Amino acid sequence: MPAPDFLAVGSIIIDDIVYPDGRTSMDVLGGGGTHAAYGMAACGEKPALVGLVGEDLPADVRARLTADFDTSGLVWTPNKQVRAWQIFEWDGRRNEIFRVDVIEPFMHQPQPDSPALPFTSAAGITLLRQPEYVPGWRRRFPAATLLWEPTRAFMLGADYARFLGGLRQANIVSPNLHEAQAMTGLADEVAIVRRLLADGAAVVALRMGEQGSLVARRGESCAWHIPALPVTEVIDQTGAGNSYCGGFVVGWRRKNDIAAAGCYGAAAASFTLEHIGCARLPADIDAQFSQRLHEARQGVKIVPLD
Repeated sequence: MPAPDFLAVGSIIIDDIVYPDGRTSMDVLGGGGTHAAYGMAACGEKPALVGLVGEDLPADVRARLTADFDTSGLVWTPNKQVRAWQIFEWDGRRNEIFRVDVIEPFMHQPQPDSPALPFTSAAGITLLRQPEYVPGWRRRFPAATLLWEPTRAFMLGADYARFLGGLRQANIVSPNLHEAQAMTGLADEVAIVRRLLADGAAVVALRMGEQGSLVARRGESCAWHIPALPVTEVIDQTGAGNSYCGGFVVGWRRKNDIAAAGCYGAAAASFTLEHIGCARLPADIDAQFSQRLHEARQGVKIVPLD
């Protein structure tokens, strides 16, 4: 099998989802790494999923991961597979409550220098980790486009000095709006993007949920607002931001254009919204993705940064 061009480094989690109206969805394949890989797959790639998995990962989930992704980057552990409640509020906020005792290794393993990882190169990587892990992945894959998605728990802790350590090592940083507001103390999205660029970010892709995203590149006088694509029905918003990141890094490598990359991210995220968890992609995904990419491009707007 040829080496994958894209790696999604992050968690694989079995989600038990509670919606604001009391409905639940149990035993759902999720996790930030899985959803980022899903976003890459929506763009037509077969990415490698890199993360830790527990000994009791259900057989049907194993089969599903193998069918959709390159799983040679999965490292097996004798610990129980991570499982979590994902509890959503009416305003879109999500509360994650883990249901297993051992969590920490799943949040940072495998390390980039692990002999268990067979990859020697990659075109693009999404990395869902705390900031101190960004430099190691940068060293392991110096030629790759590295998109850093800071972990939610870290961002809400608002340690800006640590945040800068990851920000300056990544090619792209992509927080969501709520987390970026907590980290920077700023409310306005344009002010947040300005701040991150001034403090060393090369590219910022600020994810804003149903408001779309705001993307900008250091040294340019404007940002680009990318619309969130309308879907027939939002079934489950879990992981849409991760899928956006997967789509964004694929778009960036293909087009080397920030607005185009944002449109790739928006199109990838839209498929996640339509299904519970990490669902199978439709048989006509190429045609559907192309249509949604076109729709996203029609709604792009320039936002001055001056």
